[in-house]
This record gives sequence, C-alpha cells and structure tokens, in this order.
Amino acid sequence: MTKFQPILSRRGVLAGSAAITVLAATEAVSKDNGNLGSQGPYGLEISPDFPFEKKRQPVLESEIAYIDEGNGRPIVFLHGNPTSSYLWRNVMPHVLDAGYRAIAPDLIGMGDSGKPDIGYTFADHARYLDIFLNSLDLEDAVFVVHDWGSGLGMRHARLNPDRVSALAFMEAIVPPAFPVASLEAMGEPATGLFRALRTEGQGEEMVLQNNFFVEEILPKFGILRGLTDAEMAVYRAPYPNPQSRLPTLVWPRQIPIAGEPADVVEEIAANGGWLTSSKVPKLAFWAEPGAIMPKMAVDWLVANVPNLETRFVGAGLHFIQEDHPHVIGHGLVDWLRRI
Repeated sequence: MTKFQPILSRRGVLAGSAAITVLAATEAVSKDNGNLGSQGPYGLEISPDFPFEKKRQPVLESEIAYIDEGNGRPIVFLHGNPTSSYLWRNVMPHVLDAGYRAIAPDLIGMGDSGKPDIGYTFADHARYLDIFLNSLDLEDAVFVVHDWGSGLGMRHARLNPDRVSALAFMEAIVPPAFPVASLEAMGEPATGLFRALRTEGQGEEMVLQNNFFVEEILPKFGILRGLTDAEMAVYRAPYPNPQSRLPTLVWPRQIPIAGEPADVVEEIAANGGWLTSSKVPKLAFWAEPGAIMPKMAVDWLVANVPNLETRFVGAGLHFIQEDHPHVIGHGLVDWLRRI
C-alpha cells in the first residue's frame, strides 16, 4: 500500500485527473483489475503498440509532437491529464480504416511535446494548442475530446465555428458538474484529495515527488483492466523527474472550484453555454459508474444539449479508451458516417 492509498481506497473514490465526484464503484468494478491483461472487459484485444510516427510543429519557443495520418475529413483527438496521444492508439485505426484523417497532438509539456519554462495553466495550454491547430488550417473538423482535452477542445470549437463542425466527448469537463460550487460540494473523499493536491507542499510531494497521477490515478483508479509494463513505460516516459511532472500538478489546481481560478471558471462556463446552445452534432460516450460523467450527468446532458447522441460503452471509470477502445472506435465511425 502506498502512502496515498488511504485517501483513494474508499467507496466513492476519485477516478480521474479532473474528477469531481464518482458514483460509488461496486465490488464488481473495484480494483480486481489485474486479471484482464491486454484485453478489455469484452475480451477485445487492446494493443500496447503505437503504430504511428509523430511529427513535430514549432510553436512559440517550443514544439508540439503530433500524429497526422490519413486523408479525408479531419478528426482531432485531444487528451487530458496525465496522458498523451498514446491514449487514442487503439481508437484512431478505426477512423483511419474508414477513410478519415486522424490528428492527435500531445499537449505542451506532455507526451513527446516540448517542455518550455511556462506555468502550464489552462491559458498556457490554450495558447499553444491554438497556434498548433491554426497551423493545420483545418476545415470541417470533428473534435474527439477527453478530460482537460475537452475543456481545451470545446473552447477552440466555440471560438472557431467555421473550423469545427462536430464534437464527440467522453469523461469530459461539462455541466452540470463544472464549474464546481465548492470543495465541500464534491463530497468525500474528493474534497480531501483535491484539498491536498491544491495545498502548497502537499501537492508537490504527491505529484512532483511521487508521480501521483501516473502511478496511482491512471492505473489503479482510472482503468478497470491492468495496464501492461509496456503501456506503463509509455505513460511514465514524459515524466522522469519532478520538474517534468509540473503539468500534471498544475492541472488539478486549474479545476474551476469556488470561483477560482477565475479565468478557468469563465472559460468552462462559456464552454457549457456553447454546449447547451450549439446545434452542431455531438456524441457522448459514457461508462458505468464513470467518474466525471456518471449516468446522472449524462441524463442531464440528454435533457439540455441539442443534437446530442449518447453511447454506453460498458463498465468503466475515467480513462475509458483503455478499457473500450474498439467500442469507442466503432461507435465513432458509425456516427461520423451518419453526420
């Protein structure tokens, strides 16, 4: 047991890097996740291989590493904390096989992208991502987003309606949970966990010294199956030392709670307004119990978001691409063909 295990091991545990509250996980989906190996809950093969060659685009004083393969309508995949484009490795082949173009950047400071000396705030990520996406000169793009990639992607979509024409999202930063009224509104243990992560000194020990999101949240509380050694090696690679882990510490401190950070509250609230008013086609993937998009949140979205389809993928927590990539890939292609 790690020193942080008591914070995480109770029912109602936080299951994702941007999570607010989780429906209590049943014993069936609790942590007997080491027996599935390289297969997901449906027995479908999940490959650790990354069969793509990354390109590099200079951005400001650094560079963005990214995948750009195939032709046709561009499908842009955006990850969150603490992952990278590697999260989409088993989803993108479905899109490519169907004749679409797959684009998947590593957010600045994450994956194989550069690690400039910046604060890694939401605004920093948005600035770098905007410049990168502008360089691609996209038209009629579909964004597929997760975790903080959803906050960034929805922002870009609402500010560039002539560029982004559809949105698919999963375990996303969306209403009704975000922005969050207060730390106490999260309920335990999320309140205690986020208070610790946002406390100077304690958060640094958890994340910078112990690589908390990669070693604890991702494999133990965000995915049902057991990640292989090869998969963990890829997720660990961008964060070999405390300095390199700064982005993964800043992200939980950027979650809009009790009006702070004010600029992020404004952006996420604006995203919510766009989501509930825009007529562009939308697709929400969700799992049970989920993390930041449990069924109760999906029910709210169905009632309040126009032109929305939903697809249930099965049992899952936060990083559902690691448990259900083929269900997501098939569902995404089916939806793309119909829109």
